Amino acid sequence: MEENYYSFYESPIGLIRIGGTESYISEISFIDNKDQLQYGKPGVSEIIHQCTEQLIEFFQGARKKFDLPIHQSGTEFQQKVWNQLTEINYGKTISYLDLAKKLGDEKVIRAAASTNGKNKISIVIPCHRVIGTHKNLVGYSGGLWRKKWLLQHEFRIANGIQVLF
Repeated sequence: MEENYYSFYESPIGLIRIGGTESYISEISFIDNKDQLQYGKPGVSEIIHQCTEQLIEFFQGARKKFDLPIHQSGTEFQQKVWNQLTEINYGKTISYLDLAKKLGDEKVIRAAASTNGKNKISIVIPCHRVIGTHKNLVGYSGGLWRKKWLLQHEFRIANGIQVLF
């Protein structure tokens, strides 16, 4: 079993913890509580370094797609949801209902929303691009203010739009 490492990146929207191994990224999460700093082995693998560089490019508006090996444990359904999230284009949004329909059954809307909230690889798996059916901002483990910032950032870069919400 590979050793897990972690590092931190101070982004425009707060401290981000980047975790992974020599082979893949398994975590990109926002740190709001100092208790979240205390687990894992500090260190930077080549993959974590690449992830940090790509996040810097994303926040500078120079990167719209990530090219990183990623892995997070989950059920077959959860893997389908997370894979579907990676299909949402930069600067675009879909609703939770649209996500459920893309998964083949609108009745899975709650399960899809729950899985979206369990995503441990923020930004790279763009769970922030899923919004409410009435185009409202709902649910984001990093905080709605970050979701709003990320969406406005992407819309501004992709479309020249200054204010989305």
